[in-house]
Amino acid sequence: MARKESITKQMIIDGAFEMLRESGYESVTARKLATHIGCSTQPIFRVYQNMDELQVELFEKSRKEYEEFCKNGGNDYPTPFVSLGLNYIQFARKEQNLFRLLFLSGNKEHTLYELINGNENAFVMKEIKKIPNPNMDTVEDIFTKVFIFMHGMACMTITGELELSDEDASGMLEDAIKGFIG
Repeated sequence: MARKESITKQMIIDGAFEMLRESGYESVTARKLATHIGCSTQPIFRVYQNMDELQVELFEKSRKEYEEFCKNGGNDYPTPFVSLGLNYIQFARKEQNLFRLLFLSGNKEHTLYELINGNENAFVMKEIKKIPNPNMDTVEDIFTKVFIFMHGMACMTITGELELSDEDASGMLEDAIKGFIG
């Protein structure tokens, strides 16, 4: 009779995700993960050929977490991109290590636009639809400016350079976006 596996793939990815959230992406090594979930490295490498394979899954799990966060954010401002920007900043504040992995690691598999827009949720497209009489030639320019502004605010928030309440952040976003839209 074959021995039952006590360490499952789900246990490994969940343990790696906990480590990522608590200590950052760099902390997820095979040895540290094995210690965290209470096994040797053998079960990890039985499931994954190498750590790169695990890290791809970890990135995907983080991306899904971001999408769920934005989907359930509850922000619904009539001004285009304020809801998107506020969700982005709140995610950076609440999930700093996931934010760093997704938006500051230079991942070449996904563009920042793809990550922000979401796979199925089309967060950016929903915001574009709020622009009165959108001119598609200017929409890309508006989004680029909005992204630079909200990304800067999020980064300054997680580095401690800028302490913003949600009210302050939404007010700043609204003022900037109205200026960008003209």
